[in-house]
Amino acid sequence: MRIKRIGAYVGVDPTADSLHIGHLLPFMPLFWMWFHGYPAVTLLGGATARIGDPTGRLQSREHLSNADISKNITKLHYQLSRLWRNVITLRDKYGYEKDWAAKRHLLNNNMWLQGLVKRKMTEGDGMSLGEFMYPLFQGWDFWHMYNKLGIQMQIGGSDQFGNIVAGMDALKIIRDTEEAPYAKMPTEWHHEPMGFTVPLLTDSAGVKFGKSAGNAVWLDEFKTSAFELYGYFMRRSDDEVEKLLMLFTFMPMSKIQEVMVQHRADPAKRVAQHTLAFEVLSLVHGSQKALQEAQQHKFRFGGELPHVINEPSEESGIITPNNAPRSDIQLPRSVMKMSPAKLLFATGLASSNTDGQRLVTQQGAYVAAQPGQSRGLVPGNLSWTPMKMWFPEETAKYLIDDRILILRKGKHNIRIVELVSDEEWEKSGKFYPGQPYTGVVRRMKEQLKKDAEEKGEELSPHQLNRALKESQTLKVANNPDIELPNKQEVRERVRERKDASKSKQ
Repeated sequence: MRIKRIGAYVGVDPTADSLHIGHLLPFMPLFWMWFHGYPAVTLLGGATARIGDPTGRLQSREHLSNADISKNITKLHYQLSRLWRNVITLRDKYGYEKDWAAKRHLLNNNMWLQGLVKRKMTEGDGMSLGEFMYPLFQGWDFWHMYNKLGIQMQIGGSDQFGNIVAGMDALKIIRDTEEAPYAKMPTEWHHEPMGFTVPLLTDSAGVKFGKSAGNAVWLDEFKTSAFELYGYFMRRSDDEVEKLLMLFTFMPMSKIQEVMVQHRADPAKRVAQHTLAFEVLSLVHGSQKALQEAQQHKFRFGGELPHVINEPSEESGIITPNNAPRSDIQLPRSVMKMSPAKLLFATGLASSNTDGQRLVTQQGAYVAAQPGQSRGLVPGNLSWTPMKMWFPEETAKYLIDDRILILRKGKHNIRIVELVSDEEWEKSGKFYPGQPYTGVVRRMKEQLKKDAEEKGEELSPHQLNRALKESQTLKVANNPDIELPNKQEVRERVRERKDASKSKQ
């Protein structure tokens, strides 16, 4: 590394919809390398999500649908993008030279053992061809970045050692068997692929953090709140907090030593834990959110915040509507009959139907798919199509697995919409912006139900609609005492008169 600025990468399989704190450990050396001018890549797998890393497992993972993979890729892509933005903020905070920083990449890749194979065959549920080929897929990823970006190092947890070695071997075979002279890669020792492993982060019982183990502390605020994440690091013991400061923060060693001196002077103040929690939240959620949670912790539990917790700068770390985290919502399937403008209003990406129409006409809204016979996303790829004022039924062409719709406003404001049946939506008791019959009509229905219950009666949906029609009247704007029959009532009276006149004839 002193002779050549080698590139490094960390790969993530989208088998879950969020990263957890265990993922931060291999990311930290990657970020440190980027600070010092080495090319850095965070790779988001695609095909490997359909297999899942079999390392350390006796039972195979459940297979993910195309919709689940597309949803996971979308969430992780923007989670990684936000993580990189916060890394840039922390780089500036601690004064690392901007000119040193080399290229960084966030790749979505659609191409992404011996002892393990034996154990799975004898003790587990067997091994599929996909699981057996997993290291080869990972090696192909490595080769692609080695060839195109000069990436020579793969970083991962210590449990990934076998996959990393297998990937290095696969890369060498691909490189050494290239016949075209113009495509041959150098084979000198300083061009060799290499691996770098970090220790696994485990809980108090020594179990690796992860989705499958059920002990994951997620980086997604919708799964583990920022306050819970702050509290997790506040609960770290005095024996391990110094090590965690070195592992999870970009603080210089001299600064860490200062914090530990203050901490040891009065351990009850938990200066080191506050500093650790604040720094991790600044990396994951931004400095503004970190300060909010630090103040919230102080409000709930008392005490003083250490002086190392500073106000966020105005230039960085501020959450705006355009860089807000993505949001998962459910909507009834009937929204697919709406125009694009109304759909944006229903999902909360627009403040009104008019605002939604403005977004569409100015091409400020996108849908994460491309129309065609094979509806939805190409598995593993994340592509965006600008929304236009098409007919409502055209929106169905952008559904993924006929149930997921992914929308975006601006660069980072995402809505992942899961469609449910209209019956299920009605039972949930929820409403969405612009939903019809949720204003006056809804309140009238509720009042009619209440009146009937007081009389000991129960109205069926048909009886409720009939009672609603009988009770609905129109009022003259300048004289509310004058009531006019509603349109339905007028139609029924006209029909009755026609029937009466026919009977007389």
